[in-house]
Amino acid sequence: MKKFLTEPYQHVIKYLRIRFNRIQLMMLLAAITGLVSGLVAVLLKIIVHRFQAFVLRDPESYQFLIYPVVGLLTTVVVIQRLFKGKLEKGIAMVLRAIARKSSIIPSQNNYSHVLTSSLTVGLGGSAGLESPIVATGASWGSTVGRLSGVNYQERTLLIACGAAAGIASIFNAPITGIIFAIEVLMAETIVSYFIPLVVSAVVGVLCSKIILGEDVMFNFILGTDFNFRNIPWYSLLGILSGFVAVYYARVFKKVELGIKDWKSNVYLKAIIGGVILIGLYVFLPPLFGEGYDTVRFLANGTPEHIQNRTGLLKSFDAEWRLLLLAGFIVLFKPVAAAITIGSGGNGGNFAPSLFTGAYLGFFFSRILNKTGWFSLPESNFALVGMAGILSGVMYAPLTAIFLIAEITNGYWLIIPLMVVSIFSYFIVKHFEPHSMELKKLASEGEVFTQNKDSNILSAITLDQVIDKNFIVLMTNQHLGDLVEKMRTGSITIFAVVDQKERFEGLITMDEVRQYLFREDLYKSMTIKQLMKKSDTVIHSQDSIRMVMQKMDRTGKWFLPVVDTELTVIGFVSKSRIFEQYREVMTQQQDLFEETAK
Repeated sequence: MKKFLTEPYQHVIKYLRIRFNRIQLMMLLAAITGLVSGLVAVLLKIIVHRFQAFVLRDPESYQFLIYPVVGLLTTVVVIQRLFKGKLEKGIAMVLRAIARKSSIIPSQNNYSHVLTSSLTVGLGGSAGLESPIVATGASWGSTVGRLSGVNYQERTLLIACGAAAGIASIFNAPITGIIFAIEVLMAETIVSYFIPLVVSAVVGVLCSKIILGEDVMFNFILGTDFNFRNIPWYSLLGILSGFVAVYYARVFKKVELGIKDWKSNVYLKAIIGGVILIGLYVFLPPLFGEGYDTVRFLANGTPEHIQNRTGLLKSFDAEWRLLLLAGFIVLFKPVAAAITIGSGGNGGNFAPSLFTGAYLGFFFSRILNKTGWFSLPESNFALVGMAGILSGVMYAPLTAIFLIAEITNGYWLIIPLMVVSIFSYFIVKHFEPHSMELKKLASEGEVFTQNKDSNILSAITLDQVIDKNFIVLMTNQHLGDLVEKMRTGSITIFAVVDQKERFEGLITMDEVRQYLFREDLYKSMTIKQLMKKSDTVIHSQDSIRMVMQKMDRTGKWFLPVVDTELTVIGFVSKSRIFEQYREVMTQQQDLFEETAK
């Protein structure tokens, strides 16, 4: 069936390659990617919207509290049975594919994130859909690129196109989709790459415009214009957002890893996680699901509509109860999100960070207004707070700025959005150089950075540069055996192993040249006497960046590669790495270069 579908597509692409130049073909592939990614994002949003409408059909009943357990357990069953327990989640999966897997994402990701995240979030898990949408859109971009036979750099661009279309579609925000793809997925961008990104984002937005109703869309009408006199308070909110973002990231990671370390089977873990979520929802009902419905109340200036029946705060009057509820939500949202994802659910931190930011902005402005000395627009502060936490949690200040500007249908808040987002971003960068999703990948050297050389090295795999044409000598062999090996080939470096075939050292032509014509030593001088111990070896799991660091540290032009049993796999030389480096460089050309020739 798969072959039946892919072969006609490949024949069409082959024909189009003859008729179209490079830029025209990439425009077409970007449009295809945008269409598929946009439709998938719309489908996911509709499914989750229908699920939540069913779950919350009786808002006065507590029956909805059982559904998060059902959602987590069902998600785990699906992952274990359909995907054999292997489902790499979120943006980190996309970046790993770009950096280490030649921008090839397994095709199961075309649908796995839609299925699992709809069950998790739709049935009440306290996470967001944006990361699964990015993963799905990126996967479709990779699939389109792979089927179309484009090179690594073009596949990477199509991955970004898929992510841009997904974000643009779900928020009805094309500029945000483009900025997100550039800021988070593409550390380096050639100017001509903007055009395919624009095509994909526009197609994605058209999907949501045509299919989704206004009740599903996430947008607001700005009620109060920006007042420059409030800049000091926006600045203070930005600083507070930075510290809250650091708190969010650290609490989330601690709770998530704590749950993953539980020594229980995955099904029991999902049930326990769901029960803990029920406890949180009883006391803090707005934590249920994505939470965008309550964010609308804050952003539209009607916070009194938020469901507020927690028994913990009954001794306070309604106004103070709402204020304290907002404060507790800011503290416990990262806990709820971590429990949801750590216990087996699929979702992301994009929506939870927006949710947390809205409540932080409302809490901050309401506290100041309570003093009687100020009259701050609480809805504006809720919107700007969303940008502050998103900027700090996702390390994406430009995405945060343009997202809020677009969903409010204007740029009236652009100055406070910039102030809050930048303050927050610089504070979190002071404490953590990488976002929580990328921290582990960064420590392994598996993510792109702003350093072009590091990016290119990350795109090269060890298998691409290993020379497996080598000769092995045993330590108990003699000089005569070495001379005989030299006569039959052009190899100038030899690996020496012991009786158990474990690596012992190296012999190079330059080091033994003086003995080559000493026939009297052919049977008396052993290979062990001739070899030199190698203090440094390359392990099969090392990245190219680690390989270059070892070569620079030792001053060696080549090093042996060994596996976990110290069996020699081959050799890596700087020459082979430089050749591969130049090959990757040739792929990073402007889309218009071919047209101009």
